[in-house]
Amino acid sequence: MGKQGIDLNNLDKSNWKTYRFDEIAQNISERVDPNNTDLTVYIGLEHIDSESLHIKRHGTPDDVNGTKLKFYKGDIIFGRRRAYQRKAGIATTDGFCSAHALVLRANPDVINPELFPFFLHSDLFMNRAVDISVGSLSPTINWGALKHQEFLVPPMEQQVEFSEMLLSGEDLTQKLFFVRKKLNSTKDALFKEAIYEFSEELTDFGHLASKHPVVKLGSALDILQYGISESLGEIGETPVLRMNNVQDGYLDINDLKYYSENGNKINNFILNSGDVLFNRTNSFDLVGKTCLFHEEERYSFASYLIRLVTKKHHLDPDYLNFYMNSKVGLAKIRKYRTPGVSQSNINAQSLRNLVLPLPGIDFQKELMGKVRKIRENEIRITANIVDTENLQRTIISQVF
Repeated sequence: MGKQGIDLNNLDKSNWKTYRFDEIAQNISERVDPNNTDLTVYIGLEHIDSESLHIKRHGTPDDVNGTKLKFYKGDIIFGRRRAYQRKAGIATTDGFCSAHALVLRANPDVINPELFPFFLHSDLFMNRAVDISVGSLSPTINWGALKHQEFLVPPMEQQVEFSEMLLSGEDLTQKLFFVRKKLNSTKDALFKEAIYEFSEELTDFGHLASKHPVVKLGSALDILQYGISESLGEIGETPVLRMNNVQDGYLDINDLKYYSENGNKINNFILNSGDVLFNRTNSFDLVGKTCLFHEEERYSFASYLIRLVTKKHHLDPDYLNFYMNSKVGLAKIRKYRTPGVSQSNINAQSLRNLVLPLPGIDFQKELMGKVRKIRENEIRITANIVDTENLQRTIISQVF
């Protein structure tokens, strides 16, 4: 990713110049009425991923009301509300966006438009944006304050070198994302091919018919248990898993709380390797996440999770976890959500009634062995993505 001749550790900034932000970029304030426009792409802050240059989702005019901001292809949509979330993405088409964003366009006489998005993602800019935000509940940046901020900008010749270096790293990252997406599609296709066949008529699984016997989940479980309802505390030795630890088939143990243990009651809620954890409550689109517990250490789980212990000779827990996170399985699960409420819920009885295809146990294990090999490649690719992104952040911080 580096380029010969650039020593990022010893940058000479003696010939760099200081510019106000309104000299570096233009604030595009053209207004749009969503009910009276030919534009079809709406970008809300929810469509922009933190610390990403790329906007991968969008809404439509029907999603919103009220005056919005127009953007043009190549503009940067920067989230001025809650700037600590570090949201600044490149528009790939014309459209309109939330008024809680700023539409920024680089001044090519001062900053290379290809370098500008990386500058916005620098700690220098983002920390300044946070510092000048006003309001406590939802801190927001005003253009009037931002435009007067001053930043040191390198000469144009150096900017070209920096942008080439950073674009090379960004290109590598996007290629790795593409490979990971292909691996995920391959994994899903492998499972689908092994379990289903197309049906002309609607079945329990839409226009897919199971190649195997179909059972209710309750018949294949030894235990279905709600988590402990004790109050959480920082004092105690036993970590408790919560809904944020259950992530699309995988267990995330980066953010843990701990129980202040009360006698031996907690012993009834200690997880074993091979237990499946189900997130029974969350927002309407997030409820139903499932993961496989595979840690050797002592962990408990909170009451908004449900522990599923399979009859091991009948249902492989890895197979159950994969099915419940598949498109078909998740769609079946979410039909049981309580409708019309912000905090949706799925109860234990609904889980017992969940139908699933159930091949023989040897078939399940053989299939999951193939899936596991693809997962291992996904994990390696993910590690490469993390390393590349960390290197990008280091370069950006060294430049700015």
